[in-house]
Amino acid sequence: MTIQYVSGQLGFCSGNSGDPIFTETFGTGIENGPALPAGTTTYNYVNGPPQDGSYTISSSTENYFDWFDISDHTPGDTNGKAFIVNASFEAGEFFRRSVDGLCENTSYEFSSWLMNLHPSTSPVCQPQGIPINVRFQIWDSTDTQLLASGDTGAIFDKASPIWEQYALVFRTLPGQTSVILKMLNNGAGGCGNDLAIDDIVFKTCGDKITVQDMSNNSFIHICREEAPITTTLSATPDFLVFQDHYYQWQESTDGENWTDIVGETNQDYTTPILNTTTYYRVKVAEDPINLTNSKCNVVSDVFDIMIIDKPDAPIMEGDVELCADNPGGVLVTVPEGVTVNWYDAPTGGNLLEENTIFYATDTNGTYYAEAVTLIAGCISDSRTAVTITYYELPEVTDESLTFCEEDSVVLFAGIQNANYLWNTNETSETITVSVAGIYSVLITNENGCSSTKTIVVEQIDLPIIETVTSNHRTITISTANSGDFEYSLDGIVYQDSPVFEQMEGGLYFASVRGKMGCGFVETPYIHLVIPRFFTPNGDGINDRFRVEGGAFFETFKISIFDRTAKLLAQSNDQNFVWDGSHNNRPLPSADYWYVIEVGDQSFKGHFTLKR
Repeated sequence: MTIQYVSGQLGFCSGNSGDPIFTETFGTGIENGPALPAGTTTYNYVNGPPQDGSYTISSSTENYFDWFDISDHTPGDTNGKAFIVNASFEAGEFFRRSVDGLCENTSYEFSSWLMNLHPSTSPVCQPQGIPINVRFQIWDSTDTQLLASGDTGAIFDKASPIWEQYALVFRTLPGQTSVILKMLNNGAGGCGNDLAIDDIVFKTCGDKITVQDMSNNSFIHICREEAPITTTLSATPDFLVFQDHYYQWQESTDGENWTDIVGETNQDYTTPILNTTTYYRVKVAEDPINLTNSKCNVVSDVFDIMIIDKPDAPIMEGDVELCADNPGGVLVTVPEGVTVNWYDAPTGGNLLEENTIFYATDTNGTYYAEAVTLIAGCISDSRTAVTITYYELPEVTDESLTFCEEDSVVLFAGIQNANYLWNTNETSETITVSVAGIYSVLITNENGCSSTKTIVVEQIDLPIIETVTSNHRTITISTANSGDFEYSLDGIVYQDSPVFEQMEGGLYFASVRGKMGCGFVETPYIHLVIPRFFTPNGDGINDRFRVEGGAFFETFKISIFDRTAKLLAQSNDQNFVWDGSHNNRPLPSADYWYVIEVGDQSFKGHFTLKR
């Protein structure tokens, strides 16, 4: 679980502090405990989840009620422990510590890191858990006089665990060399008010001491070739705490272990000629005797003079070969504290990118990595060359193909001398398919680069004649399916329309074929044309009623009636012709009715006789 760190404010030392007089980190280990020494707390120790008014010392709060599962605050700890408190129903003290050997009339800072263990997202305490509220107090050694006090205020539960630091600054009285530090529960017990405490620190508080050289630098970082070096340092207090100032300069080779520099007790200090990294700071006290008492002085910020060696050139991770569709870059490695700048030439050239071990590029070429130290910016003597090569992908062109129903089509990958993987799991350069669909082939060339070709295959259905119908002199061919068809009545001349107009009666061969060469179907059809009128007036034009196409039927019978259903003429002659007379007498102009029976079909209708 991610833990955040923020600083609260009862009052922190505004200047410099001394080394910690004591630090309580509550130890390390996976086992709970041990209990705090007698007199340290009024709460009861338990080896497990503490109930109200109890505490434990633990490296984990896993499965502790509905609390956060946390780790301690102390940096660098492995299985570090914290002081886990379930506040009592009654406000009161849960930690105290006596501090002896202090200096009178001296300022100190007492601080601790706190965390509300109750998640705001928990359904247990609704609408919100009781906030924690801790009071810091400083008492005299007799535990009768309160020297300083401050409250954290309400620290409400949060959605994630957050360590928060609080501090209290106070000043000892004349003749006072011992104090008692206390932490008290200021809130009510119940659902919530559960806290973790870690890193309780007590240290001196004094002026802010600034250490600079004559150029107002607060550090000097140089490369080896610029050494040796010497400089004069000056300590400047801000006079916010101390009235008088006495100095003792210190040096260190690692920034952690410090040694007094004999005789260097002035405000200024001139270093010897240096060829190696050295750290400096100054102890400051209001009385010279306190310079030797770490409980009574403060130390300045550190002035570090760092002499940095040139780094080795970066180590290449190998030349890079990639496919054009997978852009990447070149990579090198360098030790911690070193970064990399990239150039387009082994010396000089153009700076391409800085402060990264990875240079992203989609362009073929050789690139050059130069190592640079983060401190002082010392540059390697040489650059490391790394080459990146991008291979082209197979060039493919998607296709759309057709095939005739009941046939098949051959699909080509289109690129030779490659590896193939079709979505049919076939691995040949070509495949034959007889089902419409979308086919794809992954083509991988000799450089391992791949492209996918997609082929859309459509089936062209064979034509199926459903009906051939006549409407007087119009013949219409209808198909049972749709397609890009063309139509004919003689199998020679084709047209796009299935409708043929002004056709004489007779025998035809209705045929349909696909324009793409898919399929041909033909059926014979007798087109029967029955006149809608005739004019037996002796002008030689349309003087006879004659049924066209009847001659092509094996059986034929026609009957003609007047409007009273009187039979006027009847014949089985396939070439029957009627002149509009009955019993050798011309019939008057009128509508007449017919019944024609051909094969198993029967046609009924009427026509007009005009004189």
